[in-house]
Amino acid sequence: MRSPVIAYTLEQAAPDAPLAVITLDNPSKLNALDEQALRDLDAAYARAEADGARAVLLRGEGRAFCAGRDISGVDPQDDDVLGYLDGLVTPLLRRMADFPAPTFAAAQGACLGVGLGLLIATDVVYVAEDARIGSPFAALGATLDSGGHALFFERLGAHKTLDLIYTGRLMSGDEAVRSGLFSRTFPAAELAERTREAAVLAASGATAAFAESKRIVARLRDERLGVWGALSLENRAQAGLRDTDDYREGFAAFRAKRQPVFRGR
Repeated sequence: MRSPVIAYTLEQAAPDAPLAVITLDNPSKLNALDEQALRDLDAAYARAEADGARAVLLRGEGRAFCAGRDISGVDPQDDDVLGYLDGLVTPLLRRMADFPAPTFAAAQGACLGVGLGLLIATDVVYVAEDARIGSPFAALGATLDSGGHALFFERLGAHKTLDLIYTGRLMSGDEAVRSGLFSRTFPAAELAERTREAAVLAASGATAAFAESKRIVARLRDERLGVWGALSLENRAQAGLRDTDDYREGFAAFRAKRQPVFRGR
């Protein structure tokens, strides 16, 4: 799949382990996304699911991951804000968050607005030291969107969240990771390779079990379950996994003292 802004490829991370690589490819605009680009990105995730991808890697071409919405042609007088956010952004973020396999993102440079939302909807995010993360909306007379309030409030608290919003200060990749926003930080030159390594490892792993963990974590986040609720979910997930090929393979490999070969089923 190739659109003017979104590129899609399917690679074999290992035998029977397809890895979908989705690239935001509009570096001259810092990979800002207009309405059609959002539709194409949604279609790329739909294709990855149809192709049976066992992991997804999302990346941005050039010096930025995604600077947010492409507002170069937007007239505030007739801007369909809800059509853009409710009609395009939110369904895309839900599709990404619900993807039935591990998802990874490599983020460098600007990660703003809907670009930040893409990271929020991704399972594992590695950021470059030069990443810039925050809320630039104060200069536009607009407010943070695409899930940014929830992420910042949950990880930073009310005071730091409003400080970022009011001042427009952007955090570095290092600061974002130290603050618990994302997973790991790397020098920009290493980011793509290190993120790909993690995505390849996940794609060739026990992705059926990973999917259960993904569902449990989502419910812990959204339903604020305590330890006993989490234990109940874990117990039922483990019981269901007992009947999978990967579960049997994992135990057989342990007994034989060899590396397991997982098929994601």
